[in-house]
Amino acid sequence: MIEIIESAFLTSAPTIRLAPENDFQNEIAFMARSNTGKSSLLNTLTQRKSLAKVSSTPGKTRLINYFDVIFMDRESGEKSSAILVDLPGFGYAKVAKSLKSDWESNLTNFISERKQIRVFVHLIDCRHPDLEIDASVAQYLSEICTEDQHILQVYTKIDKLNQKELSVLKNRFPNALMISNSKRKGVDKIVSVLYGMLKGGNE
Repeated sequence: MIEIIESAFLTSAPTIRLAPENDFQNEIAFMARSNTGKSSLLNTLTQRKSLAKVSSTPGKTRLINYFDVIFMDRESGEKSSAILVDLPGFGYAKVAKSLKSDWESNLTNFISERKQIRVFVHLIDCRHPDLEIDASVAQYLSEICTEDQHILQVYTKIDKLNQKELSVLKNRFPNALMISNSKRKGVDKIVSVLYGMLKGGNE
């Protein structure tokens, strides 16, 4: 079993220019439309209730937040360090137009230029799987992702679906992971897959 056994807030930065120095390609960047459960997932993965702030106002968080974590393989005892990168939620309409443009430009630059990123985790609300903005993000990631980077699509809030709806979603997206923070469904699988990707696998 793979677990995240240690986690701590590292720093915040508004742009890639102020991002922390890092000599390793061990960053896992989490991105999602606002109010998709990104902060809740980070807290669930790290087993920390308030590591990442869960905002009551969608679109409020505008900084890139960094968290140091330690993965551990319980069977072998092997440990691996990584950095979780919590990107601001994208596509929230109530942000002023000028700020929104500037903010999303910074996000785009960070995603494409930050070579320390090993895995892009794109979270999608399972109740809204066909939004144009998520399709655009998925297309952009496929265009800028290099051979030594991975993209992981994760559908959140599956506890909100009935069994029939969940079966339809799984049939449509057989390679995606499905999770529920409140029920902890799929969480162990994500930790295991991320660990494999950090170690160089293609899980």
